Amino acid sequence: MDAINTTLTDSERIDRLRLIRSENIGPRTFRSLLAHCGSARVALERLPELARRGGARQIRIASEDQARAELAACKKLGVSLVAFEEAGYPPRLASIDDAPPLLGVRGSRDTLMRPMIAIVGSRNASAAGLKFAGQLARDLGQAGFAVISGLARGIDGSAHRASVASGTVAVLAGGHDRIYPPEHDDLLAKILDASGAAISEMPPGHEPRAHDFPRRNRLISGAALGVVVVEAAQRSGSLITARLANEQGREVFAVPGSPLDPRAAGTNDLIKQGATLVTEASDVIQMVTPIMERPLSLPLEEPDGDPLAGEPENSERARIVGLLGPTPVSIDDLIRMADTSAAVVRTVLLELELAGRLERHGGGLVSLI
Repeated sequence: MDAINTTLTDSERIDRLRLIRSENIGPRTFRSLLAHCGSARVALERLPELARRGGARQIRIASEDQARAELAACKKLGVSLVAFEEAGYPPRLASIDDAPPLLGVRGSRDTLMRPMIAIVGSRNASAAGLKFAGQLARDLGQAGFAVISGLARGIDGSAHRASVASGTVAVLAGGHDRIYPPEHDDLLAKILDASGAAISEMPPGHEPRAHDFPRRNRLISGAALGVVVVEAAQRSGSLITARLANEQGREVFAVPGSPLDPRAAGTNDLIKQGATLVTEASDVIQMVTPIMERPLSLPLEEPDGDPLAGEPENSERARIVGLLGPTPVSIDDLIRMADTSAAVVRTVLLELELAGRLERHGGGLVSLI
């Protein structure tokens, strides 16, 4: 996908920052609101009424002062908040349906524009796993790829260190001033000094918590052409990255290991499930080269429409809510089964989401919380 040359005005950036930092609004909700309302400012104006209709008494909306304070903190750290329509936003990351509306970027934007391969794996890695991750990262770097990973101990750190000279991208689970693990602060400094980059969707000061790491993992896989898992035990976080990669339509690669080593159990299972077996960089390059030649487009946005126009009747709203449950269902199925217009269904879903009662999943699926 060619770089998009749109540049937000200062006021638009503040409005978008306020919107994504408001209560019950995640990346998917943000995109939906932007598509429905046309701008973040209009969405901010309509949030209270939409949330009330969804069943919430009130909704916390980030203030302009809070947004300006976050922008000032980012500037102090040398972090730019880049929107998905702007140049400098990793193009493949922009194509996933839950891409961060504003991405905190530090370092070289040119590196973020290069084709990326993710290398992830066990924090408690074997010596052989660390050596292979480093060799793979070096070879991919020499072939022109940027290596992207999560700056974690073990395989991630080995991949980053081996690709510092050729260009590597660290994806942070916390804010840019809350590096985890702390001992990798020096490694990140080397990455940035050598024309690498660091990205995060979290605000400055955010300490990474357990649920932030799967969120980070979707950025690792989303920005990449494919994900290579070098070592992963069963129930490993690296397997979450592989699953997300598969959902995002990315290639999944796995390095085989000894059946006697529990750190290879997850990767061996991935191979059984259809992941491409990797023993050298050429295995990866041959698979992703055809993908690089195909055009990349941003996800289709929802049809334009005013969520406050043609307010759903109580009977329509009740019918739609009644069709929802804890099991994810597609929006297309909801529209068909509710026997009403797509605009009405999407409006009710927005209201429920802003009230904290709805969860959006990949592939256009939704469920009640």
